[in-house]
This record gives sequence, structure tokens and C-alpha cells, in this order.
Amino acid sequence: MAIIQQIAFVIVLGVATWLIRKRVLRIRDNIRLGRSVDRTDNFGDRWKTMLLVAFGQQKMFKRFIPAFFHFLIYAGFLLINIEVLEFVIDGLAGTHRIFAEPLGGLYNVALNFFEFLAAAVMLACVVFLVRRNVIKVERFTKPEMNGWPAMDGNLILVIEVILMFAIFTMNATDQVLQKLDPEHYHDTGRFIISGLLVPLFEGIDKGALVAIERFAWWFHIIGIFAFALYVTYSKHLHIALAFPNTFFSKLQPKGQMDNMEEVTTEVKMMMGMPVENGGEPPAEVKTLGAKDVNDLTWMNILNAYSCTECGRCTSECPANLTGKKLSPRKVMMDVRDRAEEVGQQIAEGKEAFQDGKLLLSDEYISKEEINACTSCNACVEACPININPLDIILQLRRYTALEESSSPASWNSMFSNIETSMAPWKFPPTDRFKWATEWKEKQEAEG
Repeated sequence: MAIIQQIAFVIVLGVATWLIRKRVLRIRDNIRLGRSVDRTDNFGDRWKTMLLVAFGQQKMFKRFIPAFFHFLIYAGFLLINIEVLEFVIDGLAGTHRIFAEPLGGLYNVALNFFEFLAAAVMLACVVFLVRRNVIKVERFTKPEMNGWPAMDGNLILVIEVILMFAIFTMNATDQVLQKLDPEHYHDTGRFIISGLLVPLFEGIDKGALVAIERFAWWFHIIGIFAFALYVTYSKHLHIALAFPNTFFSKLQPKGQMDNMEEVTTEVKMMMGMPVENGGEPPAEVKTLGAKDVNDLTWMNILNAYSCTECGRCTSECPANLTGKKLSPRKVMMDVRDRAEEVGQQIAEGKEAFQDGKLLLSDEYISKEEINACTSCNACVEACPININPLDIILQLRRYTALEESSSPASWNSMFSNIETSMAPWKFPPTDRFKWATEWKEKQEAEG
């Protein structure tokens, strides 16, 4: 019987590993669609940012209630997976609770702690389900959350509840079997939470109990593998990507916008200012700004895959709050969806970017959306894992201004005034302080 379990487990583990690896490589290739950008400076600051923001959940606790329940799920995910290690070893070796005898009484303490975390995870999932479907928190009811995004958020919570219940079922039946078959089921002591379910299984035939215990074991481990694969298709990919996303996040002040190097170099050369390349003409630039995902940076696309669709950015966006079409969360979702679409085309051997679609279009991110942005950085400040929707919006807006000259008429007038008069208003630079002179003369005349 043990050898059959080992063979079956190796097959399940191999299939799961192959599928997850295939999906991870696809995501990696999709992220690499973006332009190169160097984020390897200041390693000390980057490690600090990752430990505080991703591992320490620093920005989550700006909203304490959801942060508290999110922390329960987060801590449970990290620590309960230690128990999964025992599942894997048991599956490969054909053993049962391999750590029970070596750890002795410590095993009972550890398992009771894991059960407490599992119960906390179930509670947190129920709270989040209520917030989404009963209370209907406003940021979860925005238009971009219709359909699959809403279902995805609910589905992952339900799956977690079921997986935790499988642990309790397995442990409860195991405790009954310890009394009936001590040779194969080690004495682990009493598990407090799953012990509450023990009366439900007492009096059941031993063979039926073994079947229930094994079914719960297999259901949980296959569920864990399926969950790991599902996460790579879900918004919950942030479970893994939050760490590199915060590590490589922008360290400069949020209000500091990155200039376009090619434009800056050309302007400096025109004004006779020194440039880094020694006065050589700048290389020809394919596109000024961004019109599709390949014009963005790989960091922008990593941001999109890291987004958990929590909506904190949109709930803080002044444009969205005043009824504008812009939603920073939708911007990130659109970048991810477009990267997925292009990646699929490449995987199928098709010519990418020849489908007539663009990231900057009414099908994905419209000009109406990007023009509504006030560049206030509220979305960047609100994101729990340092995602930067504004950087994407600015690149898309630069394309409309520099490549298409399709910015709003009032903006074009302002651009022209800045170029000719060095101010947004249409008057000569020599008249810039005329108001001060007139004010001084008026003050002197009034004594």
C-alpha cells in the first residue's frame, strides 16, 4: 500500500512541478517584454524596503482592520507551509507523520500552533467574504472588478477555507485511529481544535476512518499543489512577487519624475550644456513614451503581475473620487492582461504586436483615463507593495504628446507657451515680474 502511495505522490508532484514551472517561465518571459531599467543600486536600502514593506506589512496597517485579518492569512500561509514539508516527505517516503517520534512532545505543540493558525485563517477568510459580498466595500464594487476579478477574489478565499477544514478532518480522524491502530498511527497527543471534531468520527468502522483520513490527506496536498498553480493565474501571485516588487521598487522621492534621457540629452546639446556622452548625437529612439507593453519597462510589467487588486490606489485617487474614468487599479490590470495577450501570441508562434491592438486604446487604457490623472502620487503612496501606476500613466501620456500630438488643446497651448515663454502663460519672460513692479509702485503711491 505504501509503495502505491509513493508512486502516486511522485506522479502528482511531478505533474504539479511541471505545470507550475511552465507557467512561471511564461510570466518571466512576459515581464521581459519590457525595456531594460537598472534597479541594482543601493542594495542596503532595497533589502530594508523589502523587509519592512513586503515581509513586515508596514503599509498594510494604515487600515488596521483589513490589515489585521490579512496578517492572520499571511502568517498562516508562511507557517502552515512548514507542515506541508512533512506531507511531502511522507508522500515520498511512504511514511506517516515522520516528524512525530523525533520531535516527541514538541510535535504536539507545533501541530496545535498550526491548527490555531488554520482556524485564524478560516476566520479571516470568512471576514473577507463578508466584506466583499455582504457589506460590499466600495473599492470592491468598481466596474473593473465585475466578472472574473470578483469571482477570483471569492474563489481563493473559499479554497483556503476548504483546505484548512481538510487539515482539521485529517487530524480528527487521525486521533481516533491512534487508539484503534497505535502501530501505524503515532501517539501525537491531543489536538485542541480538531479534537472538537473527534466525537463526529467515534464509532465509525476502522476501514472507513482510514479512508476518510487518507482522503483528507490527499485532498489537502493535491489542493496545495493546485492552489500553487492557480495562484500563478490569479491576482494572488503577489504572494510571491511582493518581495521582488518591493526590492526593485523606486527609492527616489515619490514626487520625483524620471526624465526621458534621450530628450534631456538632446535639449542639453541644443543649449550647449555638457552631456554624459561627450556631445555625440543621441541614438535614434524607437518610441517616445509608451503605446504598448514593450515600450514600458520590465519593472512596470512586474508591478502589474504583483498587483493584488485591493483597490487602495483607486480609493485614494482624486480623479476617481470625482467621477472620472481613471482607476489606477484598472491600469495595472490592463497592463497585465495585455502582457498576457502578447505572451500568448508569442507562445503560439504568431507575430506579436500585429493584432491591431495597443495598450493605449479604448480596449485597454484610454486617453480619457490617462488625461484625468493629476500626477499627485496618491495611488503610489496607497499601494501596500510599492506599485507605481503613475509611472505607466506618464509614459502613455508622453506618447500621446510627443508622438501623436493628441494632448488636449489646452495642454498643447500650455506646452507651446512653456517652450516659447518659459511659463504656462502667454507673455514674454521680460514681463514675468511686471506685476511686482506695478504692486511696488502702487504701494509707494499710497504712501
